[in-house]
Amino acid sequence: MRARLVVFPIKGRKWCFSRSVDPFASQTPSGVTPTTLRGLWKKLSSESKPINANAELLVDFISDKMNKAWTGLEKAPEGSMKNKIHGLGLKLLARVKPSEIFLKSISKEVTSIQVSYPPSLDPRLVRRRLRHIALSGTILHKKYLIGSVTLLPLTSAFMVLPLPNIPFFWVLFRTYSHWRALQGSEQLLKLLPNQTDDESNNNKKKPQSPTCVFLPSEELCQLLGEASEEGWLSEETIVEICKLFHLNKIDVLKYRNLV
Repeated sequence: MRARLVVFPIKGRKWCFSRSVDPFASQTPSGVTPTTLRGLWKKLSSESKPINANAELLVDFISDKMNKAWTGLEKAPEGSMKNKIHGLGLKLLARVKPSEIFLKSISKEVTSIQVSYPPSLDPRLVRRRLRHIALSGTILHKKYLIGSVTLLPLTSAFMVLPLPNIPFFWVLFRTYSHWRALQGSEQLLKLLPNQTDDESNNNKKKPQSPTCVFLPSEELCQLLGEASEEGWLSEETIVEICKLFHLNKIDVLKYRNLV
């Protein structure tokens, strides 16, 4: 599966990295992941798979349960306890860095990437910035993953209280999130052309490889020309870019708020 990545500057050296949303992704069946603990145990015990594959299946099962629980909180009546927990969850999610969201979007199913960027940027610089995000992601999210796993037994002690164990579920979500971001970092590193490939093609303008294609976008360049005098991209311009490339507006605006 090919993924389209969009890279453009928000202000100066502050860039946005985002993946185009597949409008048909939600329509694909997800029958591979079991929906019950009995089904999960049966799948783990009946098939002789490597440990990594079983861990992936377990993570997908937990992710499916968390998504269903979050949907239930979202539909809770206004003013109820579940509705207040949902509001708290939104505030916590707003603190998640956009680079983490970007890395999580590079799933193991992605076998090639197409990078769209404004022609004013050097494609080799775009490649280096993408590679830097992937390399730093492998280090940071591995460290945070270990820390989150360490906190899980401690936060599970709050289960004895008659209140929802928000710390446990938040740490559980962060564990899952760092796991996905780590997997995405490693996958992105595999797909990007390395330094050797770049130097061997020094006569070419764009650092291409069989798994990565760099394509300048004139439409993106035209939209970026609408930046304000201070060099900021206006929110209206960001919305237009998101519509053009099918980007998540909330995630892209997080980059603007970081500047």
